[in-house]
Formats: sequence, structure tokens, C-alpha cells
Amino acid sequence: MRYIDEQAIERITLGATLLGTGGGGDPYIGKMMALQAVRRYGPVALVAADELSPDELVVPISMIGAPTVLWEKIPSGREMVKILELMEAHLGKRAAAVMPIEIGGVNSLIPIAVAAEKSLPVVDADAMGRAFPEAQMVSFYLDGLVPNPVTMADEKGNTVLFHPVDAVWSERLARSLTVQMGASAAMSDYALTAGQVLTSGILGTLSLAEEVGRLILEARRENRSPVQDLLDTLHGFRLFTGKISDVTRRLEGGFTKGEAILEALTGKTGESLSLYFQNEYLLAASGDRILASTPDLIVALDADVGTPITSDRLKYGMRVDILAFPAPPKWRTPKGIEVAGPRYFGYDVDYVPVEHRVAAAAQ
Repeated sequence: MRYIDEQAIERITLGATLLGTGGGGDPYIGKMMALQAVRRYGPVALVAADELSPDELVVPISMIGAPTVLWEKIPSGREMVKILELMEAHLGKRAAAVMPIEIGGVNSLIPIAVAAEKSLPVVDADAMGRAFPEAQMVSFYLDGLVPNPVTMADEKGNTVLFHPVDAVWSERLARSLTVQMGASAAMSDYALTAGQVLTSGILGTLSLAEEVGRLILEARRENRSPVQDLLDTLHGFRLFTGKISDVTRRLEGGFTKGEAILEALTGKTGESLSLYFQNEYLLAASGDRILASTPDLIVALDADVGTPITSDRLKYGMRVDILAFPAPPKWRTPKGIEVAGPRYFGYDVDYVPVEHRVAAAAQ
């Protein structure tokens, strides 16, 4: 066990923004909530799943909705505590720990704020190893666990508890409620034992986010790019370096959907890349050639300062490095590809691991 302090929060914020593949909500808001809580209540213990008793209760804390909404609809912070308390009251059992459901933006950080206020540890794990836009896209669903019950709350004080038959229905019902709650809400969609987290979670991801953030901050202090350090640590690939020439973005069904076009800064003159997103970056293509696709991680970095860029902050004129990293093994199984591969999102593309695409392009 170790403790998450203010310095660790700064590092986790950067690392989780990168691992969040463009989604997960505005990391600045999550960072400020976590920092405020730690300053008020003290550092938060970070524990491995196997440091808890196997039957102890672990509750994921997250937000659901469109990332762009967080710019104007800032969470109160109380809704995150309410979903935990509602879950505990329904189950008649106190939580031994909380955890993030995904490593990405605000959703990596708000469990820290809740943990500080409730004097609970945070488990060093999540259920994605990245961020995904839909509630069933979690490793728990891949292993057949059912999100029952689900608790939700908004900043106005509304709370909801429901019992979906599976994670797909959890997504459908929660998404409808989220739209009515102003396109952004707090959600806890699993009540887990520590043993289930150990078996079905993606382990060590908060520590990984902190290490990624450390690499970015170290490179910034030394006035150099962090790209090579990140590629070495995460076994990734640089796909493209370009300048954003166009961004289209729309709010649809509780998601931020769109496409960014980048014109090459290096390589062939006139070469371009299309980056498609639904909260998270899902597909990178150059002409008819697919460079990478979900469930592998596609990341946009500011080419000038090395900071990861979320999809809601892409702007015309930005100089961007597009990187890709292999997804955790659970997402590369047939079930994982069915749940979160490119065809699920409507792209007429078969999933091919990014390292295979890069090797084929080099031949």
C-alpha cells in the first residue's frame, strides 16, 4: 500500500488523459476535485486488489455522458458520494474500497475524491485499461459479471437505482437517464468483491497512469518530447505527425462524435490522416489505409509540448502527434473485439492489432 498525494494526482491526471484515448471527461475538473479532497481530508491509500479480503465490497465510481458538457455543467461532487451511499444502503454493506471504472480523464480522478471524503482506499485497477464510450465495454462484462444494481445521481440531487438484466441494458437505461440529467451524471454500475476485481479487472492501471504522467512531466522539464519514452514504456507506435486542418463535432445520443483531419508535417506532401471519435478516438486512417483501430489505444499529443489532447479539445491549427498502443489482452479476445472493435461502432473494418498494421505498412 502507498498513498496518493497532490504530486501523484498531477501525474495521474496527465497519464490518465493519455490512456483515456481522447475520452473520459475533462481531466482538469477531475484533478481539481481530487486535489481539493486530498487537501481537506488527507492522502488516499492506493491498494492492490489482493491486499483486500476476497469477499470485501469494491464500488466503481464514474461519470457518464458527453465530455463537452463538463465545460459548462461542472459536477457538484456530492453526486459521486451519493451513488456510493445509495449502493451501500441497498446492499446493506459498507464498501471496503472504491475504484475507477476506466482509466481516462475525470473518471480516473473522481474515485480519489470520493475515497478521500469517505476515508476509503482506491484499488489500483480499472475495467478498461483505457476509456470507452459505453457502459458494457468493461472487462467485467467480458467475464460475464452483471451490473446489478446500478446507482446514478446528478448535481441537482436526483438519484436512481435500477436492476438491468445485463450490461447492454445498463448502458441503454443509463444513457437515457443521462440525457434527462443534462447529458452528464454520476454512475456506479457494479458492486464487486475484491476477488472479482482481482480476476476480472485490468490491474495496476492507476500506477501505470502515474508513471506515464511522470514521463511526460520529466520530458517537459528537460524541454524535450516525451514520445519516445512513451513508445518504449507502452510498446507503441507513432502513426502520424500533422496539423489539424478541420474538426467536425456533434452531440448525439449523449456522446460527442466527430472527425478530425490532419495534414502531414513530415513525410509525403499532401498526406493526411482522418481521426474518428465517439468521446474516445476509435479509428485512424490515411486514405484507404487503416493505421489503427479500437480496441487498441489511439492517442493525440500536442506536438509542441507533449501534452495528451482529449477529443473535445481538438482545434484547428494544432500540431499533433498521433500514437497507438496495444490494448490489454482481454480486449483482443473474440468477445473483446465483438464488444469494442471497429465494427461495433459502425466502421466497415476488421480489427487487426496495431503492431501487425505497422509491420505490414513497413514491408
